[in-house]
Amino acid sequence: MKIHPTAIVHSGAEIDEGVEIGPFSILGPNVRVGRDTVIMSSVVLDGWTTVGCQNVIFPGVVIGTAPQDLSYRGQRSYVRIGDRNELREGLTVHRAADEEGLTSVGNDNLLMAYSHVAHNCHVGNQVVMANYAGLAGHVVVEDQAILGGLSGVHQFVRVGRLCMVGGLAKITKDLPPFAIVDGNPARIYGLNHRGLRRRGVSEGARLALKRAFRLLTVERQNLKQAVDSIRATLADCAEVAHLIDFLEAPSRMGVLTRSCHDRRQRAAEGLDPEPRDPELDGR
Repeated sequence: MKIHPTAIVHSGAEIDEGVEIGPFSILGPNVRVGRDTVIMSSVVLDGWTTVGCQNVIFPGVVIGTAPQDLSYRGQRSYVRIGDRNELREGLTVHRAADEEGLTSVGNDNLLMAYSHVAHNCHVGNQVVMANYAGLAGHVVVEDQAILGGLSGVHQFVRVGRLCMVGGLAKITKDLPPFAIVDGNPARIYGLNHRGLRRRGVSEGARLALKRAFRLLTVERQNLKQAVDSIRATLADCAEVAHLIDFLEAPSRMGVLTRSCHDRRQRAAEGLDPEPRDPELDGR
């Protein structure tokens, strides 16, 4: 271990081999840090926090402090950080708000500067949160999702696998896996083709997902009808099966199906002019 003399490490903290702790960092009594993790300067690890192996934690990160929840009364709750994460400057991760609850971040994630993971959130693996992206309480982010800078995710929302969220987006409903989402209010802009190709998803699976997304966002069916139609024609694809499972899972906030191509809905919200009535054309 390499611990700078100005760091404050409580005698109850458990530090594995190869850990580096920079100047002015503070580790509380119930903190555990896995091997070969690098903790730079002015980092605070507090509460019942476990950090895995080979993480790099940049200056100013604060993990495990009390949640920003008025119901919290100091009860024991946890933060668990996995392995090989890059946690950039000013990131905050709060412990859960309920007794014995958990806030978790998986493996191989990049959480950029000043992003925020609130109480009881669960972030999967290979997730990217750009600068100032924020998760409110009880949010679930599935593997390989990307959240653009300054995007905000409402509490209890689920963000599906390989979903890409644009910068400044306001997310108040569950985002289907593999979608590109942007805007305020948020809309689905189509399938994340580039992300699927980069992750090695086959052309056949991408085509099946494209058809599924058309049923979900363009054909004007309700969610149950869309899921039934997708299952009837496309469910033999693993990626489509994952999409169906996500759509059928319990949801507190409902699932976003609104498309950027729905001009009538956009007009109702004052974002586009009212679509022309074809019967009036030529008059």
